[in-house]
Amino acid sequence: MKKILLIFCLLFSTVNTFAQQFSQYNTGTLYDSFENPAQRSFIPDSSHRFASNFLIPNINLNYFLSGDAQGTIKGRIFLKNYNNSLLLINKGKDNISNGDINLYLVTFKAYTNLDGDEEMGFSFQIKAEGKMAFTDETAAILGGIQNFNDEYYPSIFNSSYYYQAYHQISFAYRRKVNRQFAFGFKISSLLGIQYKGVNITSSRTTFDKADDAVYLGLTGTYYNSYLPNYQLTSNALIPSFKNPGAAISIGTAYRSNDGFILQGNVKDLGFIHWNNQSQVFNFDNSEVIHGASSPQWQDSVFKHMNSIIHNNLTNRSFTTPVDGRAELSINKAFWLNYDNTVKYSPTLIASKELFYPGFIGALVNSVQYKNCSIALTTTYDDLKIFTLGAQFMYKTPDFEFYIGSDKLTQSVAIAADEINKNPASIYQNNSFTGASFFMGIAFKFGALIEHPMNGSENGF
Repeated sequence: MKKILLIFCLLFSTVNTFAQQFSQYNTGTLYDSFENPAQRSFIPDSSHRFASNFLIPNINLNYFLSGDAQGTIKGRIFLKNYNNSLLLINKGKDNISNGDINLYLVTFKAYTNLDGDEEMGFSFQIKAEGKMAFTDETAAILGGIQNFNDEYYPSIFNSSYYYQAYHQISFAYRRKVNRQFAFGFKISSLLGIQYKGVNITSSRTTFDKADDAVYLGLTGTYYNSYLPNYQLTSNALIPSFKNPGAAISIGTAYRSNDGFILQGNVKDLGFIHWNNQSQVFNFDNSEVIHGASSPQWQDSVFKHMNSIIHNNLTNRSFTTPVDGRAELSINKAFWLNYDNTVKYSPTLIASKELFYPGFIGALVNSVQYKNCSIALTTTYDDLKIFTLGAQFMYKTPDFEFYIGSDKLTQSVAIAADEINKNPASIYQNNSFTGASFFMGIAFKFGALIEHPMNGSENGF
C-alpha cells in the first residue's frame, strides 16, 4: 500500500492522457504508422524500402494527479513531510491519478508493393497503465489523525486503483485502396507481466485520540496476479504465455478533394487473461492502528491496510481489458510561402476511452520548415483540465527524430520543485500536477522505392 499511495500517485500516473502522442498525428513517422494503422511511413521515389528503430527504444511516459492531495503528496516526496492543510475532511472530495508507459523496443516495417502503397511490419513493446481514485481522507491519515475532529466516519476511505503491465507483440498492415481511401490494422498478442487492483466499497473508521489509535474497517476486493515469490523481478519481465491476451487496432483514412484528411481509429481493443494461480481477496476485516503520533505512523498505516486487504483468499483466474480507445481526427495542410518550404498543418482530434469514462479533445498546430518542424498541442478533457504540449521533430525521407512533452508547463514545474525544494510551490494545489516525456527515432534502409519508369536501381 505504501507504493500504491506514494510512488504510484506521483511517479506513475497521468490524466486521461493516453500513451498515444497526439503530436505524432499525420507526421508519417514509423511510430505514427504503428499507432495509427492507416498512416503511411514510406514515400515512393524518396524513401528506402525498410524502416526500423534499430533497438533504440521509442519512449512515452506520462503522469497526472488532480485534487486536494497534490500538495500533500508532493510534499511527502520532495520534502519528506506531510502538509494536510488543503485537504477537506468528510466532504466527499476525491483525487484522480492516472498513468501510462509505452516503450517500443523493436519496430520494423517493409514497403511491400507499389500497387496500393502496401506496408507491413511488426513491433515489440512494453506497456503499463494504471488509474486511481482516492479520497482526501486517505491522503490525510498518512500524516496523522489531527485533521479528524469527529470520532466516527463512514465511507471516507472508499477508494480504488488498478495497475497492469504487459508485453505487446504486433503485426501491422496498411494499404491504400484508392487515391482517397486507405485502411490498416494492427493485431497484437498480449503477454501479461503483472496486475494489481483494489476496490474498497465500504469503510468504517473510529478515531480514539485519547488512546492515540484508529479503528479501521474495510470491505472490498483485491486482485493480484501471480508472480514467483510475489516479487516483480527481472525474470518476471521475460515474455511468457502464463497470462495471454490479444488486442486489435483498426484505422481508416480519407483524403477529400479539397485536401482534408479524416482519420478514424479504434486502438488496442483487447484483454488479458491472468492465470489461475492469481489471488483474489474478498476482504471484510478491521484492525486497530496504534501510535498515531509516533514517527512510525505511516509505516503502521500501510502495514495494517495491507493486512486488512489480504483476507479471504481465492486462487483463480480473471480477465481484464486493456486501455483501448476510439479516436477521430481531421487535418489540412497549408503552404505559407511560394516555394513550399513552410507548411502549417493543424489537426483536431477527439479521443474516447472504451472501457473508462475518459474523454479528451486535442488541437495540434504544426509548423514545418524544410526538414524541421515544431508542434504545439493543446488538450481539454472531461475533468475540465487544459494542457499545453510541444514537440520538435527532424524528419527526412530516410530518418526521423522527435522529442517533446504533452504537459510542458507541468513537467517544468515538477523539475523545478525537485531542484529548488521550495515549500511555497510544492505545497500548493494547481488544477493538476503532471508531467510527460516522449522521444523516438527511426531509420530507413535497403533499396530505394522507385516506380518502374523512374527506376535507377533495383527497387520495385
